[in-house]
Amino acid sequence: MAGMKNSNLWGKIAVFLIILGVCAGTAMALSGSGTEADPWRITSLADFDDFAADANYWDDYTRLETDVNLAGRIYTTAVIAPDVDSTNLIYDGIGFTGVFDGNDHKIMHLTINDGGAGNRYLALFGSQIGASEVRDLGLEGTSVRGERIVGGLVGYNYYGTISDCYSRGGVSGSDNVGGLVGWTIGGDLSDSHSAGVVGGTENVGGLVGYNSRDSSVTNSYSSGFVSGMDYVGGLVGHNLATIRNCYSTGSVAGTGKCIGGLVGRNYGGISKCYSVGEVTGVNYVGGLMGKNDGVVGSNFWDVHTSGWATSDGGIPKTTTEMKTQSIFAHAGWDFIEIWNIGENQTYPYLRTVPAGDINKDKTVNFLDLCIIAQQWCNQE
Repeated sequence: MAGMKNSNLWGKIAVFLIILGVCAGTAMALSGSGTEADPWRITSLADFDDFAADANYWDDYTRLETDVNLAGRIYTTAVIAPDVDSTNLIYDGIGFTGVFDGNDHKIMHLTINDGGAGNRYLALFGSQIGASEVRDLGLEGTSVRGERIVGGLVGYNYYGTISDCYSRGGVSGSDNVGGLVGWTIGGDLSDSHSAGVVGGTENVGGLVGYNSRDSSVTNSYSSGFVSGMDYVGGLVGHNLATIRNCYSTGSVAGTGKCIGGLVGRNYGGISKCYSVGEVTGVNYVGGLMGKNDGVVGSNFWDVHTSGWATSDGGIPKTTTEMKTQSIFAHAGWDFIEIWNIGENQTYPYLRTVPAGDINKDKTVNFLDLCIIAQQWCNQE
């Protein structure tokens, strides 16, 4: 009997050790607790790998504490929240629903190439869903290749928020292809930008491929070369929602219809935006927009640099006029909180912080006034 008791005891201990080992491989591997006050913290490449491999993290708060270099790796699906079934258009997988704070760090040399397998929802984040947020994150040296719904940062944004992010590199696919985001529904994108080469077939944009219903793109811009067939734009390929306080400087080329310096096809509302890149195409081509059935106001394009004196919406201006503040100010553009310009030298550009934000925390408040007062006192 004593031998049987010892055998049962050792059996229980073995089971406990197995369970303990399994638990050690879950979210407990990262420091932190996943709350807003104490987020999971990524302090190394190994930590990043743990985060990307474990969906238990994806509905919590996570903060990047270091730059992450992915050089030498080639992914075939999205790194975080990938689609697991490429045989249908519907996203199949566990979407990212948490908050990812890049903390002004970078993820470098992200490379995704499906090798012609037809994979979809390709980006750093394959799918961002609900009250999720990705913020303060930079991507450098990005290369993403796939089929549909392809972006540098996020493939599919469904009612999530993206702010203060950027991507620099190349993105290519077929439909819904964007330098930063492939396809957004109900999502909010702000204070972000993209640069590089973006190519696709339909709904191709330098920043967002398809800005669909209930979405907004504000205070953002794109640069670089964008090419495709139908619905191709320097900033957004196909727009059904809101675009405000944005611009595009890259060249745009299309072989089909609806090709524009800022937006290819518009059904939504666009205000206080401009484009200056060269535009080439065949059907429904415009310096600012290729085809417009939406509401537009106070938007401009450069007739000299674009090569087009016409656009289905927008106001044509010369290069000299496009570098004159009064042209935009008379149209209601805000040159105190949102825009700035080098008079007769530059096109308008977005302020990174409001004019009165002395400590650069993106908020003008009493603390800024205290800093100014202290500076005055020091001068005396």
